[in-house]
Amino acid sequence: MRRAVLATTGISTLVVSLLALKPHQPPALVGMARSPTASSSPRTPGASDPGTSTGTGTFTGDPVATRYGTVQVSATLSQGKITSVTVLRAPDRGGRDQQISSYALPRLTEEAIGAQSAHIDAVSGASYTSQGYIESLQSALDQAHA
Repeated sequence: MRRAVLATTGISTLVVSLLALKPHQPPALVGMARSPTASSSPRTPGASDPGTSTGTGTFTGDPVATRYGTVQVSATLSQGKITSVTVLRAPDRGGRDQQISSYALPRLTEEAIGAQSAHIDAVSGASYTSQGYIESLQSALDQAHA
């Protein structure tokens, strides 16, 4: 009986300790650096001047350097709603990079249009590409709402 009480107490303490730990991102995702760019990406003729916000036009996101290559997207907005996202640059150094991009990028685009934001889930197996996509899309949306 005494062993059962000790075992239960020990297991309960272990479970509580594990649940108290905070989840973390893999170290490679935390320190992803953006590649150096000009202060602002070019806008298309439908885009508004800085200082006004119509939320209409095509806005190019910053290129984001990932472990496997650079990711850059542009977002087309109509009255503040995302109508399309175009991938300008994606990792393509080898066959595996192209394979990952070919299945991950359409899913990310579909999810971004559905969510109408850059707050989307990463695609399993394409963590770095997903993170680069999300950061580049967010910078495009920031320009649209500036």
